[in-house]
Amino acid sequence: MVSVLCSLTSVLCPLTSVLCPLACALAPLLMRLNINPNRMELIKLKKRLVLARRGHKLLKDKQDELMRNFMELFERVYKERFETEKEYSAIKKAHTLASSVMNQAEIFAATVWKKISIKFESVLKQLFNLRVPDYKIEITGEAIWWSPSYVPMELDDIFERFKNFLPRFVKLAGDEKTLRLLAEEIERTRRRVNALEYILIPNILETIKYISMRLSENERSDLVRLMKVKEIVRSH
Repeated sequence: MVSVLCSLTSVLCPLTSVLCPLACALAPLLMRLNINPNRMELIKLKKRLVLARRGHKLLKDKQDELMRNFMELFERVYKERFETEKEYSAIKKAHTLASSVMNQAEIFAATVWKKISIKFESVLKQLFNLRVPDYKIEITGEAIWWSPSYVPMELDDIFERFKNFLPRFVKLAGDEKTLRLLAEEIERTRRRVNALEYILIPNILETIKYISMRLSENERSDLVRLMKVKEIVRSH
């Protein structure tokens, strides 16, 4: 096994020494844009470079602001979710306790909310270029409309808690949806920033460098040609 590994290493080392310089030589060609090397294209590329850098700065600022809003909302949602789950567990515990006192038919008869009206509203708010939801719920009426002697106190506690729990739960759902939309927008913005920073701007810079070198070479060759023409004219 050791001899096989040694033979593979002896074969791969020469290939690596050949491929590494070749990759370094081909890297500028891969980064260069396919543009004719003339002065007009050079002017266009310089304007494009200014625009790309300005767009990169704006997207970077947007990414930072999105991250700041995301972290603030994440901390608030994390705490609110913990409190909501805690309250929901307390409601379930109270329901279990009420079920031990009343049978299911009596609980069902007592939980017919004839005097309660629930109004749900969904509004879209503008956050940067996103339209995030803002859920609201309005509960009107009294949760407890039966006689206190008809049902146990545990059921009264369930309905009072649930009436206060439902608006918090709906608000939490809207905040979590906003959090997901912010995360998706941060990912899209990050890809755009990376594309400008690591692909487009280096490609433009490499192309500007190549065109400038080609124009300098053309100017030197024209100067040499002109000097030779002058020498020929003077000799005659």
